[in-house]
Amino acid sequence: MNNIFLLLGSNLGDRKLFLKQAVDHIEAEIAPVIKRSSVFETQSWGKTDAPDYLNQVIQLDTSLPARVLLEKILAIEILLGRERKEKWGSRTIDIDILFYGDEIIHEPDLQVPHPELHKRRFTVEPLAEIAAAFVHPVLHKNILQLKNELIDNLIVKKV
Repeated sequence: MNNIFLLLGSNLGDRKLFLKQAVDHIEAEIAPVIKRSSVFETQSWGKTDAPDYLNQVIQLDTSLPARVLLEKILAIEILLGRERKEKWGSRTIDIDILFYGDEIIHEPDLQVPHPELHKRRFTVEPLAEIAAAFVHPVLHKNILQLKNELIDNLIVKKV
């Protein structure tokens, strides 16, 4: 089994409902959620004029290969109305693979660990809440260390 951390995000429509539906689909089609962070409200990152996001990190264990996990996640996003029109565009749901155990994967459409996670407060805050001691396999620092080193000053607050 592989210890997986996923970041969920939504900034369109009923954001809380989209997060809940994403978790429901993940549990039905991938694996039960072991831990979940609080839900955090976050200013839009990258495209700063977009509506605020709700973000949550979940942890699960699965024996699915990373590629199959990605395919299932992309199918869930489409099912929940995700449209990819522009980089950092608003979305009903976004599901990112943050970590796939301690594996390092470099493929054109699959980068694990997520290459930007350690720079983004909206990712590190919820991740630190449920996995502060988890060690980033590339940076060799735990999540709490990464949180303490953040320079991202976007507002991230529990809902």
